[in-house]
Amino acid sequence: MTTQTQSVWAIDPTHSEIQFKVKHLVISTVTGYFRSFQGALSTSTEDFSDAKIHFTADIDSIDTNNEQRDGHLMSDDFFGAESFPKLTFESTSFTKTGEDSYTLVGNITLKGVTKEIILKAELGGLALDPYGNQKAGFEINGKINRKEFGLSWDAITEAGGVVVSDEVRLHLNVQINKQA
Repeated sequence: MTTQTQSVWAIDPTHSEIQFKVKHLVISTVTGYFRSFQGALSTSTEDFSDAKIHFTADIDSIDTNNEQRDGHLMSDDFFGAESFPKLTFESTSFTKTGEDSYTLVGNITLKGVTKEIILKAELGGLALDPYGNQKAGFEINGKINRKEFGLSWDAITEAGGVVVSDEVRLHLNVQINKQA
């Protein structure tokens, strides 16, 4: 591990996806995206093993490919976008667990509630773009229980089934650009 000066990497939103998945009626999965987000990673190591990560997403950028559902998700039944316009994440550790794998621990804040979350991250690699800019790619996965954050709207079907599961899976494909 080579130590060097602190470097900052910023998320490239045009080459990144912030996705969440939730079971609907326990038989299918609805996928949603945050379309507006920002984030940065700072590190003094070449392997990112000491990375500090900050991330925010705009709640009103939720996109599940259904305008009515998106409106419901932004309402007080779920995210309360008017009162709580941002999802935030601050890392507390980024630990290398294998050649290209990491455990990312941090605090996520949704709807005014902050909880620790543990995510798995995999480094896809490093590359130079055609303009000589240094890039890195990460795939990050984890899950949260939506009710722990006050996203507690529920409905039961006539047959007694749950409309929306409590577990929300998070999946992020992120490309970061080394800043000059």
